[in-house]
Amino acid sequence: MLGVFKNIIDFILPPRCLVCGKVINNDNGLCKDCFSNINFITLPYCHKCGTPLAKTIKDNNFLCMNCLNPKNKNIFRISRSMVEYDTYSKKIILDFKFLDHLESKNLLVNWLEIAGKDIFEEGVDLILPIPLHYTRVFERKYNQSAILAKELAKRKNISVLFDCLKKCKKTIPQVKCTGKNKRRKNVKGAFVVIDKDKIKGKRILLIDDVYTTGATLNECAKVLLKAGALSVDTLTIAKVC
Repeated sequence: MLGVFKNIIDFILPPRCLVCGKVINNDNGLCKDCFSNINFITLPYCHKCGTPLAKTIKDNNFLCMNCLNPKNKNIFRISRSMVEYDTYSKKIILDFKFLDHLESKNLLVNWLEIAGKDIFEEGVDLILPIPLHYTRVFERKYNQSAILAKELAKRKNISVLFDCLKKCKKTIPQVKCTGKNKRRKNVKGAFVVIDKDKIKGKRILLIDDVYTTGATLNECAKVLLKAGALSVDTLTIAKVC
C-alpha cells in the first residue's frame, strides 16, 4: 500500500535532483551528472583523522603527517567524513543547513552511515550532535546536526542525547575565523556537559556537517573526555581537504 502511495506522489511531484533540480527516477537524491561531480573520500585515508592520502599508500592504518605530529591537538579516537567539501557538496550542505531543504536528510544520513563504518565497528554507545547556542537555533529554527544525529541513531539502533552537551557561550560563526588558531580560540570554553553520569564510561560519536579545522569537534571532545567519556569519535558529511 505504501508503495502505491509513493508511486502516486512521485507521479504528481516527481523527485528532483538536490543540486540541479532535474527530474530523476531514483531515490539517491542526485541525478547521474551531479552524482559524478561529488568527490567521495575513499581509501587510502589517515586512519585517525580521515584525511585523503596519496593513492600509492596501501597501509589502511597509515597516519598523516598532522596526526603523527606530537603537537597535534586532535584528541578524538577516529574521525570520518564522506565527501570533500567543495563546490558540488557545498550546495547540498548549505541548502540543508540554512534554507530548510530537509528533503536532503536521507541522502546525507546515507553518507554518514557509509562513512562511519570504521567507527561503528569500533563500537558506539551514544550519539551526540554538535549543539548550537540557543540564539542560533532561534534564528535557524532547527539544528541540522541534531536532525542528522536523530535519524542516524534510529538506523543504527543507538541512543542519542540532545541535551547532554550544551553550547553555553555565543561565538562568532567559525566561517568568519581565518586560521586554525583563531577558530580554536573562538570556541574555547564554549561547551559544557550538563549531566556527566549520562556519558561517563561511554563511547561517544559526535555528529556535525563539516570538518574544517576540527576546532569545534575537538573542543567538544575535550569537555566530554574530561567529564568521563571513554572515547570520542567524530563523523561529518564533508571535510575540507
